[in-house]
Amino acid sequence: MRYPLICFRLVVLVSFSVTAWSSPLVFGKRRGPSSSFIPKATPSQLLSLLGSKTQSSEVNPAVARQLKSCFKFLVPFSPPAPPHRKLGLGRGPSPTEENQLIWWPPEPVLELARLAVDSGGDPAAIHGLLDPTIISVPDVEGSKEDRCELTRTPYGRRFICEELNLYLQFLFRLIVDRGPSVGLDVKLNRFDLFHGHLFLAVDSGRLGILFHAKEYPAYDKQVFPYNMGFCQIGSNVTYDDSMNLRNILWLAPMPGDSDESWVAPGVLVVLDARPDGIIYRDLIPDYVNFARTIYEDDFGVVAVDVNYLNVGSKTENYQLFIC
Repeated sequence: MRYPLICFRLVVLVSFSVTAWSSPLVFGKRRGPSSSFIPKATPSQLLSLLGSKTQSSEVNPAVARQLKSCFKFLVPFSPPAPPHRKLGLGRGPSPTEENQLIWWPPEPVLELARLAVDSGGDPAAIHGLLDPTIISVPDVEGSKEDRCELTRTPYGRRFICEELNLYLQFLFRLIVDRGPSVGLDVKLNRFDLFHGHLFLAVDSGRLGILFHAKEYPAYDKQVFPYNMGFCQIGSNVTYDDSMNLRNILWLAPMPGDSDESWVAPGVLVVLDARPDGIIYRDLIPDYVNFARTIYEDDFGVVAVDVNYLNVGSKTENYQLFIC
């Protein structure tokens, strides 16, 4: 991957979320615990396990063990202490440097993470850092011909600080590069991985992004008999066991009480929603269990959607659109 060194939800059928709510084929209710004696996992507990030692220790041990069995880390969850010098997005970072960029991102990302917490989890704090310039979303891989609208709005924006934009692009690329290491073969295209939902966590305000891969599997009468509308037309995404891995979570480092302290490093992890796991049982609603969808607003207040789209006509040209 190469990055230049530089400073710091209503659309028509855009995602499983919209399709699940609108389709009578899959409508249902979120199921409750099957027994009062079985501890139930919550999104907050999941985030706590990926937080500070104090937060992690407060999670029911039985729930913690089961949740941890569903974590497939794209970057090791055992970082060293924060480096004295924060890394920038240089050209062709090594695997070790990529890890560092997740654990301890560039200064603009750290500042954004602290702002999210200091604001009390107010999405307006994020909106205030966006360039007011409106950028129209052009055709994406022939989507307009299929009458497909991929983004929440027909236009997007970007952060004023270019390094924040570059970091978001870095996250998309890193997921693609490291996905196969945990069994997730993912591609950057309009049927697979192209968007994430940036949220501020309930209670803590911690900054995170929930990415959704495998967004539009191909219709198949036997294995995926669901019509998802215009955006599904032409899909070559096969519905198989890899759907269990379609939810990918990035968390920014968690700030401490002082201006320079951090109580938890950044995280990049695939959430395994296999049918025999606790994530599938407790965090996946019945009406989208076929799609293994975890909802971003279960984690916190959604500030923006982050889209990384190929707008090139003959050659690849990926651009960022924040909606």
